Amino acid sequence: MRRRLATVAGALLAMAVSLMAAPTVAQAQAEPGFYVSDGRLLDANGQDFVLRGVNHAHTWYPTRTSQALKDIKALGANSVRVVLATGDRWTRNDASDVAAVISGCRRSRLICVLEAHDTTGYGEQAGAVSLSRAVDYWLSIQDVLKGQEKYVILNLGNEPHGNSGYSAWTSDTQTAIARMRAAGFGHTLMVDAPNWGQDWSFTMRDNAGKVFTADPERNTVFSIHMYGVFDTATEVNDYLNRFTSQHLPIVVGEFGDAHSDGNPDEDAVMAAARRLGVGYLGWSWSGNGGGVEYLDLTADFDASRLTAWGRRLFEGADGIKQTAREASVFATDPADGSADGSCAVGYRLGDWGNWFNADVTVRNTGTTAVKGWRLDFALPGQQRVNSVWNAKATQDGSQVRVVNESWTETIPAGGTVTFGFNGSSTGTNGVPAVFTLNGVACAGS
Repeated sequence: MRRRLATVAGALLAMAVSLMAAPTVAQAQAEPGFYVSDGRLLDANGQDFVLRGVNHAHTWYPTRTSQALKDIKALGANSVRVVLATGDRWTRNDASDVAAVISGCRRSRLICVLEAHDTTGYGEQAGAVSLSRAVDYWLSIQDVLKGQEKYVILNLGNEPHGNSGYSAWTSDTQTAIARMRAAGFGHTLMVDAPNWGQDWSFTMRDNAGKVFTADPERNTVFSIHMYGVFDTATEVNDYLNRFTSQHLPIVVGEFGDAHSDGNPDEDAVMAAARRLGVGYLGWSWSGNGGGVEYLDLTADFDASRLTAWGRRLFEGADGIKQTAREASVFATDPADGSADGSCAVGYRLGDWGNWFNADVTVRNTGTTAVKGWRLDFALPGQQRVNSVWNAKATQDGSQVRVVNESWTETIPAGGTVTFGFNGSSTGTNGVPAVFTLNGVACAGS
């Protein structure tokens, strides 16, 4: 947000009651993950879920993420919004990296809100990309997102319009949602407001009903970022009430206790969120720069050194410790409870220069058998898979997906399966850094 304009009178949202009605029991049971009912976000068990968490800048601090997720959970959060990059402005977070993030969230029993950050301030910020480019990114990593609908919410693009060209927000957002649904994404989709997320023009507020009903799944959640535009309780309450009174799902996807464009009323944000049952995600765990270091919740990613803003968000009135409730899906999540996940992979490389062999052992370290498996990893360098035995493999760029043959379908609890392949290369041969089994990151063996 650059500056606040005078308040604009907004029309009340219009929506047919029949379109906002709760789904039938059969519909709810058919949902693969999170879904929206009567303006509320419900988890896959049909339980009300209110986001209470923080933002973490994974794309700039990837080595901090594993510990950050554990610390964020230990402080009482039930969710984390994770900054990802499409590769247009910042280094791309590829499929294997995103799979590892999701696995870390699940092990820490945190709902993972993944957001594409390269759209920030599109139309005003140099280098920012459109929502269409963000959708391209989600499509490129769709394989590691499938099956994660119970644990992952997809935030299409961060602050997708600045203070120029924001009138296109409605059509751009509708088109992005339509592309995601046509591609088979069943996840709850989160959409950010324009005007650097703060919607001073009320573009999102006044068109949210239209966008929601255009989603064939009726599974879109709206996200407002509350900084200097929202410096009074009246403004905070009026904005959030406009959504909840129309049974439209709204969350505060970012907010702080200070900002360069004005002093947000964080007390009003948190009080209104509690009163209305609205989710919030504070910005941000650590690592802020460019003059907004005051938005760090911790000093140098150290959970034992909460800043004043961190203490307010986690420990204060209406804060995370007081109001967060864990998603019910974690009661039966097989990825929970093990620091190393439920699998381990051994990868023995035979390096012959411009060709190589790999013998791979997949161990089930869980307590129940795995029937039907998929192992995903990225080959380093310019390696290509040629032939495979005891499994079947496909390759797309560096990404490799291996699935079982009929005779290697089951991995008993505590047991293993093995397969191998040979390949060619034009560079140095190496070992993949991350393996995921059915979407869950595995430990080394």
